[in-house]
Amino acid sequence: MALWARQVSLSWCLLKTARGAEFPGRLGSGSSTAQARREFARLALLPSGNDVLLWRLQAHRHVSVGSCPPPSSAKDGSSSSPESNLPSPIEQKQAKAETLPDLNAEILYEDWDDIPPSSALEEISEEEAVQIIAEPLLPPQSSTLRDYVDHSETLTKLVHLGVDLSQVEKRQKAGQLLLTLNFEKDIKKILLFLKDVGVEDNQLGPFLTKNPYILAEDLEALETRVAYLKSKKFGKAEIAQMVSRAPYLLLFSVERLDNRLGFFKNELGLSVKKTKDLVTRLPRLLTGKLEPVKENLQVCQIELGFQRNEIQQIVFKTPKILTASKKRLRQTFDYLHNIMGIPHHMLTRFPQVFNSKLLRIRERHMFLTFLGRAQYDPTQPSYISLDQLVSLPDEVFCTEIAKASIQDFEKFLKTL
Repeated sequence: MALWARQVSLSWCLLKTARGAEFPGRLGSGSSTAQARREFARLALLPSGNDVLLWRLQAHRHVSVGSCPPPSSAKDGSSSSPESNLPSPIEQKQAKAETLPDLNAEILYEDWDDIPPSSALEEISEEEAVQIIAEPLLPPQSSTLRDYVDHSETLTKLVHLGVDLSQVEKRQKAGQLLLTLNFEKDIKKILLFLKDVGVEDNQLGPFLTKNPYILAEDLEALETRVAYLKSKKFGKAEIAQMVSRAPYLLLFSVERLDNRLGFFKNELGLSVKKTKDLVTRLPRLLTGKLEPVKENLQVCQIELGFQRNEIQQIVFKTPKILTASKKRLRQTFDYLHNIMGIPHHMLTRFPQVFNSKLLRIRERHMFLTFLGRAQYDPTQPSYISLDQLVSLPDEVFCTEIAKASIQDFEKFLKTL
């Protein structure tokens, strides 16, 4: 708009010069008039542009007042006095208004391109106003990440990935962490790393729900921890299983992982291979607290009376016994050993019985006792192993072990 206005102003100035040439008493002779008209006609046919406009200025200066010689005589041919050669005050003002300064091209270009920015107070049309979309304001504070999902691309993509934000926000400072991360810059590389480790696509959401803090970990540090596990002869499938089942595993430094492996190897007296197999089946042994593990080992040895080699066998076959409730461990052992009469060596042979509910053990043992079939000695006829006692479904237990119907078993339970 500014450039067009300047072109019109310049052309108008040239027109005035051409018209003024018709009055020789003011501007010059008739030949100047014809020349000015030819110049104006030629300018009107030229396309607009910085080079052409500059040429217009040069042409205009050629026919301007400043370049025209002063008149030597009046129109009637009489000579004029020195005073008459001087322009009147009005003519001086007009000459000043019609004469352009000699600007160089660089300043001229900058001036034409200098379009003033729009003002915040500038009025706009209704059509322009309805096209303005105002973003909703972020809540200043909130107790749930749900209020930020519509404003955060990161949270939106995590939800699509399967992350449960209602669970994430329960973890200390996890919600604040997610709000500070950029999905493309911070999160995408961690997702690719987890997939490379072996975490399945459908497990990425649940994994991050349990451990959102891994998104803030240094990628190089994570790769170093995986490299350490590989150096300990853990296979790719084993590492994938461990990471998937123990999401916090890769938050542990190499030194801490090494100390944990050394603890189980030395405390239980296991070989390297058995130690590796133990933590592969229950990887949270590497991430959980060691105090409960130490206490359960003492309970098994001091209170329950198992020997060291028996504890090794029990733990290797049933790793969960290391993290079981001490109270439940004592109650189950008391019922099996003192009421049912199961000796230590039999419990060592079938340690999975400690993972069963005490109520199931009690109900089935009492039903077998009622039927006269509670026989747990492998040297006697109609022997019932502890594995069969606790692992079979009720229908199979009744028909194959108790030799009774499921209805008889249900009636018996109502009498208890």
